[in-house]
This record gives sequence, C-alpha cells and structure tokens, in this order.
Amino acid sequence: MKETKKHEKATFAAGCFWGVEDSFRQMKGVISTRVGYTGGETKDPSYHEVCTDTTGHAEAVEVTFDPQIIAYEILVQHFFKMHDPTQMNRQGPDHGTQYRSAVFYHSVEQKKIAEKVKAEVQKTISKPVATGIVLEAPFYRAEEYHQQYLAKKGLKVCH
Repeated sequence: MKETKKHEKATFAAGCFWGVEDSFRQMKGVISTRVGYTGGETKDPSYHEVCTDTTGHAEAVEVTFDPQIIAYEILVQHFFKMHDPTQMNRQGPDHGTQYRSAVFYHSVEQKKIAEKVKAEVQKTISKPVATGIVLEAPFYRAEEYHQQYLAKKGLKVCH
C-alpha cells in the first residue's frame, strides 16, 4: 500500500489576496492555494459584500503545503516579508478591514510558531506589528475570477 503524504493548511491575510496568493503559489512545497474570505460573521459572502467593510471578513489565502518540503515557519516568515505588517487595516492603496494583516492558525503549534516569528519581526522594526494571530474561522472561497488572478492576467504585481 502506497503511503500518502500528510498535507497541512495555512491561512494568511496581507492585503489584496491576488499578490499574496501568487507569492505563496510559487514556493516549493506549496501544493495549492485558493483565495477567499475569512474572519467575519457573514456566511458565504461575495466580493462586493466584503468590500462594503461590514462583513468582518479579510481577503485571505488558504495555502495547502507539504511540511516535509517546506516548514510552516518558512511560510510565516515569507508572509511577514511580503507586506507591511505595521499597517492597520490597509496595504498600499487598499484600505478597510478586509485588507488587515492576520495569520489564521490551524493548530496550537501553528499559533506558537506565528507568535514567535511575529516577536522576531517586532525586534527588527520600530513601529508596532499590527498583524493579528487568530484562530482559523470558516473560509469561504472567493469567486472564480479571483483565483490565480495575476497568473491568468499575466501580471507580476497588483498595483
């Protein structure tokens, strides 16, 4: 009988999910990515609902990865390098709670790692790190046109 690999999930919010998804998707050991909404109260929200800043959801990326190839800690370090974790509810020109910085942990171990990396980042910068470290919440897949958006459009960056 063939042994199956155990894949794990990681969920990150770091502003517009198009660039975040593209950055993670290119990492060795990442099996798949999907963009969506999480962290709010509204069930199965649409993009337009999330943009009203009333659902409580963040634009997020769910990453499925092989921990035998890439460690969760590496993913968290990458997350902190890809955006400005000191900005509250915004990244670049995008603003609103849906663009907040957050790590949605899936286990106690992931929480410990995320908190450790956040503390390490805080030691290297003068502004407070605004990134939330919160328990995973229901993840609602975004509309198809948002999935791998940059790759489909042949773009390198969002803005």
